Amino acid sequence: MSRTDNGSSSATHNANGGGTHPAPHDGSLGSLAGDEFAPRTTYLNTASAGLGPARAASAIQRAVQGWPIGDFSAYDLALTAARASFARIAGVPVERVAAGSSVSVYAGLIAAGLPAGSEVLVAEGDFSSLVNPFAVRADLKLRTVPLENVADEIGAGTALVAVSSVQSADGRIADLDAIRTAAAACGTRVLIDATQSAGWLPLRAGDFDYVVCAAFKWLLSPRGVCFLAIGESTAAELPPAFAGWLAGEDPWLSCYGPVADLAASARRFDHSPAYLSYIGAAESLALIEETGIETIRAHNVALADRFAAGLASLGYEPVETGGSAIVSVPGLGGAAEELERAGIQASARAGNLRASFHLYNSAQDVHRILDALPAHRP
Repeated sequence: MSRTDNGSSSATHNANGGGTHPAPHDGSLGSLAGDEFAPRTTYLNTASAGLGPARAASAIQRAVQGWPIGDFSAYDLALTAARASFARIAGVPVERVAAGSSVSVYAGLIAAGLPAGSEVLVAEGDFSSLVNPFAVRADLKLRTVPLENVADEIGAGTALVAVSSVQSADGRIADLDAIRTAAAACGTRVLIDATQSAGWLPLRAGDFDYVVCAAFKWLLSPRGVCFLAIGESTAAELPPAFAGWLAGEDPWLSCYGPVADLAASARRFDHSPAYLSYIGAAESLALIEETGIETIRAHNVALADRFAAGLASLGYEPVETGGSAIVSVPGLGGAAEELERAGIQASARAGNLRASFHLYNSAQDVHRILDALPAHRP
């Protein structure tokens, strides 16, 4: 990552013979990145895990120092702050947000609430943590269709459509407006996994019945932080099958035996939080809010577009995503190991080379990965 390259130059030459790479303004966030992040490599792998900001690491360190002396005072405050921050990012009242640890647990909760024989519609190749909880219920009808056909395939018999807003394997963006409209016409519930989009793509969680989001990618939080935004009507019909004592209206009155009075809010769907992770998440989510989703989106997508243009100049054809922060190149997944040896972290997913851009990246990072790739020879 470079703090000095603000993307103002008109072009950069590729040492591997690829000519020049278009250099639109990248909305550089270099000063912020330099204050909060210090990647030891060219880090282009947020779609696998986001980097933690310094402020989050410091908060966790303070909490760890308090552990041996019995100081747990930051725990509940951080959980409350993180939940409220995500609610603002998602555009829903905080009362509609549950806090947990993983997408698969919340997808499993929703799967457990479906009647036997229910049809669940999913996209081909979507992330397993979203899809598998429905697949393992043999009494559900799981139907898989191409991502671009999801809205068209919703029918009167579809109980639930579950889809990622942005695909992990290649960065394609789902047409959520079309899915929402089709689902409303058929009385179909909608579950959106926003793990690969929340933090850079504006989110209107209130438009959907369920929105689940693991926060360790674009929301820059430690693993073990996951949120579920749930509509009021769906919350009323979803059994809180995993509710423990913390899901009580007054948790300290719900420690023993059946919980007589579950929380009236979505907190009834909380499961025991990884408090140290939430201490980091409160700081990371605050940073996302301070920076602004639209600012981050403009920055990330400009870098992704720059990378896609450079790939084209090298003879590659990246997946058309519709304006994503993730760029994937089919058949080039094998290059990830060579790039890592060159100090560039990207990833190989489903045979693709996948690069993903976030607020700690700069135009210089794009130039570096392009210079490390050979020109494509058919």
